[in-house]
Amino acid sequence: MAWYDEAVFYHIYPLGLTGAPKTNDYGEPVHRLNTLLPWVKHIKETGFNALYIGPLFESVGHGYETTDYKKLDSRLGTNDDLKAFVKECHEQGIRVIFDGVFNHTGRDFFAFKDLQKNREQSPYKDWYCNVNFWGNNEYNDGFSYENWGGYNLLVKLNQHNPAVRDYICDVIRFWVSEFDVDGIRLDAADVLDFEYMKALRRTANEVKPEFWLMGEVIHGDYSRWVNEGTLHSVTNYQLHKALYSGHNDHNYFEIAHTVKRLYEMGGNRPEGLKLYNFVDNHDVERIYTKLQNKAHFTPVHVLLYTLPGVPSVYYGSEFGIEGKKERYSDDSIRPALHLADYANAAEENPCTKLIAALGRIRQHTKELSYGDYKELMLQNRQYAFSRSLDGKSVIVMVNNDDNGAEFSVPAVGIYIGALSGRKVNADGQLRVQIDGNSGEIWIPAEEADKDLAPVELEAIKETPAAPQEAAKPTAAPQETVKPATAPQETVKSATAPQEAEKAAAAPAEKVPVSVPDKPYEEMTVEELQQAVLQKLAKNGPVTEQMKKDVADNVYHDSLVNWVKSFR
Repeated sequence: MAWYDEAVFYHIYPLGLTGAPKTNDYGEPVHRLNTLLPWVKHIKETGFNALYIGPLFESVGHGYETTDYKKLDSRLGTNDDLKAFVKECHEQGIRVIFDGVFNHTGRDFFAFKDLQKNREQSPYKDWYCNVNFWGNNEYNDGFSYENWGGYNLLVKLNQHNPAVRDYICDVIRFWVSEFDVDGIRLDAADVLDFEYMKALRRTANEVKPEFWLMGEVIHGDYSRWVNEGTLHSVTNYQLHKALYSGHNDHNYFEIAHTVKRLYEMGGNRPEGLKLYNFVDNHDVERIYTKLQNKAHFTPVHVLLYTLPGVPSVYYGSEFGIEGKKERYSDDSIRPALHLADYANAAEENPCTKLIAALGRIRQHTKELSYGDYKELMLQNRQYAFSRSLDGKSVIVMVNNDDNGAEFSVPAVGIYIGALSGRKVNADGQLRVQIDGNSGEIWIPAEEADKDLAPVELEAIKETPAAPQEAAKPTAAPQETVKPATAPQETVKSATAPQEAEKAAAAPAEKVPVSVPDKPYEEMTVEELQQAVLQKLAKNGPVTEQMKKDVADNVYHDSLVNWVKSFR
């Protein structure tokens, strides 16, 4: 049992939250990070015990074009500011992990500057991939190189170079000795060399007990990255997609199937694959924007906090703020916020009250961190499962229908509703009604913590839809539901769950899209998906699961990175 096994993460993109300028002029440090010190108390009081914050270090613009791994970004302050911030977090009982951007650097990084100056004579000429002194680029360097994501602003590091590995491992040692950081989230981990990651893991094991490595991975078999030799965890984009689309389509089969597949991926053991679960982050739209029915905010977050994995909430989403991703700008999903504007949120904002209650429940209920998962009930609009540990079971129920629904699942004993405070006696069956667009976490009475006072949850109300995207009407209870992964098939009602689950699991049968002869960055999502499939086909048979992984990946930047990763 490590600290991260019981972690509830809060996620901050600091350049956005502090309102830092979009471009770094490398001038005198501005101590914006200090403005986040009051947020530490808010994080603690809202039920979080861990913080993922980043990127933090000196960079040109958005933070992922690092120019100095050992210096806090001048727009945020000084290294002393970062030391003080981490210390304050630790004093509040909050662990801290940084963003580790170890796949590429910015052009102002010292090794690249030396390469520009000394060319073939530079001792760093092998620090980067495919440097070609016969080439050129838009910066007129007089040489070309392999970039990241199609942007020459991001220069791809040569991860096979021992000098590069040694340098990055020394960076990790420095972050621990200088800032006392507790772990790292590896940016673009799905394209990092596995031997490179093994070196990072050996360093993690060396620098600090329970030092956590979590990687950004979008597609594929997560168990390739999560094991004793590489990473402790990766980002769970598969569940992220299922959680919002499963509610928008009133289709709990999609969510349950995703959970089942991921649980099997970890050997059907709660400790087998502890993924980093989230419903939004600095790269995707806010969950409140994604949900067609804002009332689904409640069951979505009940699931986030109770399904296998480590839950995380992106800053501001505990207030239910909106944020729509734009094609060429992420500003709307990385906004500056002022905590004073939300001073009464804990008492008045139903989203904040829910998140705080779920955080307390998660931290007081070991079954939700370590318990075995078992599906108990599954219908299009109702879903129940248990998390069992040492002979005790916590039972979770969620309802995405506008109307209340009756649940009946196997159970014996007296249970307390952790959210409502209701007490129910189960005589072989736990029979209860769950309100529409809601959920409950039933804890055995002898396990219920006295600190878990019931919370009066208000219904999350609809907000006006933007003119260009009018809200879709809520589906009527009688209608059949089509799974997002199989648009041409209708999911049967709950009286035939096996057939419904099979339909929900089926990959989409799309009309093949031709791959145009143009840069990947200019392709549509559908064109990129087809390009990935063509690349996969050249490497061997394309399985149904591989097709589904491609169909589920609807992120333009991720698909560009994926198709470029083929050799």
